[in-house]
Amino acid sequence: MIVDTLDNIDIYKGISEDIYTGLKFIKDVDPEIEFGEYQVSENVKAIVSEYETIENFERGYEAHKHVIDIQYPLKGLERVKWSPIKGMDVNIPYDPKKDRTFYKNPHKQGTHVDIGNGVFAIMFPEDGHGPQHYVENPELIKKLTMKISI
Repeated sequence: MIVDTLDNIDIYKGISEDIYTGLKFIKDVDPEIEFGEYQVSENVKAIVSEYETIENFERGYEAHKHVIDIQYPLKGLERVKWSPIKGMDVNIPYDPKKDRTFYKNPHKQGTHVDIGNGVFAIMFPEDGHGPQHYVENPELIKKLTMKISI
């Protein structure tokens, strides 16, 4: 997992053109963008959603085999729990249509990051991530998730 601020996105130009494209979209997007899916480039898709943050994300820690996630709330803050998936137990088996598996029993070294207000997180296939948690109190957030095909 990478955690950084939108002020630093130029660092990612040399790492991955697709990741940079996703970060540039996040930085430049109008926060009033309509909900839905947007194909940004051949390998980059944006998903705009809205939901209420909660205390406990019941499905567990999500991981993908074929995409990298860049997650960023356009409005509000969100706590995303993190753990490497190696050694975790499967909670919900892999769904090839949605390209996701949910895991449980995170590592002792698992942690969390609070995203939004300029801070984004990039999750790779080995990163189990449990989104939708509230930071201090439940709130309605508007979230942009970039899906980078790999």
